[in-house]
Amino acid sequence: MNHTQSPRRLLDRFGRLHNNLRISVTDRCNIRCFYCMPADNVDFMPKEHLLTFEDIERIVRVGTTLGIDRIRLTGGEPLVRRDLHLLVQRLAAVPGIRDIGLTTNGILLDEQAQLLKDAGLKRLNISLDALDATVFKAVTRRDGYERVLLGIQAARAAGFSPIKLNAVSVRGLTEDQIVPFGHMARDTETIVRFIEFMPLDADGQWQRDKVLFAHEIIAILESEFGPLRPVGANTMVVVANGPLAIIGNAATHAPAQDYEFADGRGRIGLIASVSQPFCASCNRFRVTADGKFRNCLFSHEETDVKTTLRSGGTDAEIAELMLACIAAKNEGHEINSAKFVQPDRPMYSIGG
Repeated sequence: MNHTQSPRRLLDRFGRLHNNLRISVTDRCNIRCFYCMPADNVDFMPKEHLLTFEDIERIVRVGTTLGIDRIRLTGGEPLVRRDLHLLVQRLAAVPGIRDIGLTTNGILLDEQAQLLKDAGLKRLNISLDALDATVFKAVTRRDGYERVLLGIQAARAAGFSPIKLNAVSVRGLTEDQIVPFGHMARDTETIVRFIEFMPLDADGQWQRDKVLFAHEIIAILESEFGPLRPVGANTMVVVANGPLAIIGNAATHAPAQDYEFADGRGRIGLIASVSQPFCASCNRFRVTADGKFRNCLFSHEETDVKTTLRSGGTDAEIAELMLACIAAKNEGHEINSAKFVQPDRPMYSIGG
């Protein structure tokens, strides 16, 4: 390449630069959260359709030439993929990769936390929607609450800090979990991130009136703990029929806005994907477990990269597919528009 020529980057037509790749390693899972999967009779991909570790490493190596420096491994449940720590080890050795994270439900984490840490995993997000075994089972439609707690303990013992918990908030189901999570955030080094319930469920039963909105979560927490103060760079927005809220962290492209409790003890985050989308600062895209690039979680279009990988395609051809995918990205997901149509793929099939 001519040294006077600027390197190509994953820049879309709205000026958003993409450096964050989320990689789904499987669509399989050991629980059945209603906002993600059917309860039974799930049609999983045949294993031979999944990207191999070699495929994933090659995609990442090509991506680094276009500016990718952050990776997050997702599923399904990524820890059901055999020897996942070996993939982490391979990706950690790729020049240019600065950060590797993992999102897991935590059920298998007690067995794998140390292996993952030793392999080079930097950050850990654990999905846990309730601190009560009964509510946990109502959400997941499976047992496993105690295993998740063991997984959190193992992650702390392995040296992951801070650990982030992702809690999907659903009206009529999880309101009474918000204060216990607040206490957890104050009493441990855990950062609890409340996520608005999104229309990505397999059964297509999402309704807007089931969303527990960010400003309501703030109000519940403040009624128990007093004022919350935002952390970092923020965008001020007025929530309809609600108080002034501070949502989004455009400076860091983070989907969550963090808050500290007034006495400085503990931190929580809010991901207001429905009420206050962070599309304007989005810097991420995805590759599904079966080898499709997606430029948005809610996209209706995919770019097939697996065929190119498996048919002798060059790195340059893979790079062009990546660039084309980002170039086609829409301005936003339009959840709050009459034009919104829920994607055909549910969350577990896309990759969280």
